[in-house]
Amino acid sequence: MRVLITGCDGQLGYELQRAVPEGIELLCADRYRLDITSQVSVDAYFDAHEPEAVINAAAYTAVDKAETDSDSAFAVNTKGAAYLAEACSKHDIPMVQVSTDFVFDGSQSTPYKVTDKTNPVNVYGESKLQGEKQVLEILGNKAVVIRTAWVYSSHGNNFVKTMLNLMQEKEQLGIVFDQIGTPTSAKSLAQCCWQSLKKLQASSFQLPALTAKDGGNAENVGNNSLPSFQLPAIFNWTDAGVASWYDFAVAIQEEALSLGILKKSIPVKPIPTSAYPTPAERPKYSVLDKQLTYSELVLPIEHWRSALRSVLTELKSDKPVS
Repeated sequence: MRVLITGCDGQLGYELQRAVPEGIELLCADRYRLDITSQVSVDAYFDAHEPEAVINAAAYTAVDKAETDSDSAFAVNTKGAAYLAEACSKHDIPMVQVSTDFVFDGSQSTPYKVTDKTNPVNVYGESKLQGEKQVLEILGNKAVVIRTAWVYSSHGNNFVKTMLNLMQEKEQLGIVFDQIGTPTSAKSLAQCCWQSLKKLQASSFQLPALTAKDGGNAENVGNNSLPSFQLPAIFNWTDAGVASWYDFAVAIQEEALSLGILKKSIPVKPIPTSAYPTPAERPKYSVLDKQLTYSELVLPIEHWRSALRSVLTELKSDKPVS
């Protein structure tokens, strides 16, 4: 089976290639090989390469920049997702769309289920939510959306590498303590993507019936316009556990010191969000409930700190942090 991976040069794209199952022929496309913001480009690529499934790992992820560059964010995250879905529909093939915890506003204090109402607080989150809607409306049960959060890996730019660099350069750091979520290794997210695609290919993905305890009126579920008797085909996926950005930073330093990546410790102080203003508002709480995912997909469950240790171990054996 030929599987197209968009955004193949990013963190998730890199891990999708490393975790490719047997029997899969990869079609790897970065923005230079495939401009997903152009319907003509997408249609031409599909006609030339004839993929049999798509994992859309391409995204505009500059959260703060999106506030003033919304056209670019929506072009990639909404229109690009829709163009891919339309091409998949034309060729009758399945698609896995990767989304974000930022579709929620963070006002809850319990983990978000796929049935909880979406309400993005920034442009990035809104552009990803609209992309979800487009994909599900166009493809229905031929698509799965995976919402994830706080993704990092040994490849590309991310919070872990930023912290390691700052901890080598600074005398102390102040890290936000009142934004709560779950760090997620791109490796585990890649496994979730492949398992989701396997479920789609086997035609065994059944949308469970919606009950009152799942969130009441299905017309309000995730602001989706899908049939009222079905849940949206959405999975939540992160590594296990909960953390603040402060907790994450402290763990990075502790693990890096134990592995010899860092030679000395520096004070890491907890600060409120108000002390570190950013152009884009962030949800204060965006922990995702993964019980549906656990029940539908066969995936290893690993605590985020264990996954962090694995990524740092890989970084140590690789080139210096950059």
